[in-house]
Amino acid sequence: MSSASSGSSGSSRSPRPSRIAVAGASGLIGGALVRSLTADGHTVVRLVRAEPRAADEVRWDPERGSVDAAGLAGCDAVVNLAGAGVGDRRWTPAYKERIRTGRVRGTAALAEALAGLARDVRPRVFVNGSAIGYYGETGERTVDESAPAGTGFLPELCVEWEAAAAPAREAGVRTAFARTGLVVAREGGAWARLFPLFRSGLGGRLGDGRQYWSFVALHDEVAALRHLLDTDGLSGPFNLTAPHPVTNREVTGAMARVLHRPAVFAVPAPVLRTVLGEMAGDVLGSARVLPTRLLESGFRFAFPEIDGAIRAAL
Repeated sequence: MSSASSGSSGSSRSPRPSRIAVAGASGLIGGALVRSLTADGHTVVRLVRAEPRAADEVRWDPERGSVDAAGLAGCDAVVNLAGAGVGDRRWTPAYKERIRTGRVRGTAALAEALAGLARDVRPRVFVNGSAIGYYGETGERTVDESAPAGTGFLPELCVEWEAAAAPAREAGVRTAFARTGLVVAREGGAWARLFPLFRSGLGGRLGDGRQYWSFVALHDEVAALRHLLDTDGLSGPFNLTAPHPVTNREVTGAMARVLHRPAVFAVPAPVLRTVLGEMAGDVLGSARVLPTRLLESGFRFAFPEIDGAIRAAL
C-alpha cells in the first residue's frame, strides 16, 4: 500500500486495490473517505452497530468495547474515525463520558482484535482518529507533534484515546494517529453551523477573535488519511491541519469575503460560556497547530489558506 500522495493532486493512489475496514463510515470524514476509496476501486468494509445486512459490514459496539475480529481478517488496513461528536451537545458529565467511552473502548477493541489475528491475515496498517485537542490551550505559541499534551478534558481524552491503540502497535501493526483540526465543510462540524449564519448576514467573531483556529479542508483531510494509509513507515501522531492556522477574527473576514456578506456581529465570551458551558473553552481556546510531520513526509496541501478551504467547501 505504498505510494506518494498529495492533496493538490486529489486523493492518494495505492498500486493495487485494497480491502480497508472503516469505523465511523457514516460520519462527515468517514463518509468522504469511503467515497474516495471506493472511487479508486478499493473495497471498504464498514463497521456497524446494528446486525450486519451485507457482506461488507462487520458488527461492533464501541461503547461496550466489542468487535467481530473475524470480519477484520484479510483486510489490508483499518481506519477508526468513530466517536460521538465533541461539538454536538453541551458537555454534561454524562455526555463527556459518552465521548470518552466510545473512543477509548472502541479503539482498544479494534487494537486488541488486530493483535489477536494470525499474522498472515492481520491488517498491516491501523490509522486511528485523534484531535488537536491533544495540545490544549496554546495561545499564540505554535506547536507541532513534538509538543506535550495539554491539560483538561480534551487533552486527557486524546492521551487515553491514543494509548488505547497500544496492543496493535505492540503486535507489529503500523499505527498512525490522525490529530485532526477544525474541518471546513458544509455537511458537518463547526463550519456547518457557521455557513448559514454568515449567509444570512449574522456571522461574526466569537469572543475577542484572537484565538487561533487550526483548520483543514475536507478534501485535504481525506487526502492526508489516504497518505497515512498508503505511505510505508508513517507511524505515530500526525497533525491534520493546514500549514497556516488563522485567528477567529481572520476566519470571520475570510467568510465575509468568500460569501460576500457583512460580518459585523460578535458573540461575547460570557454569552458563549452561558450557552455552551464547558464546551465554550474549546470555541474560545487558541490552538495554533502546525502539520510538521505531515509536510516532512511529502504531503502537499491543495488548500493551505483559509479562503481556498472555504471556497472548496462551497
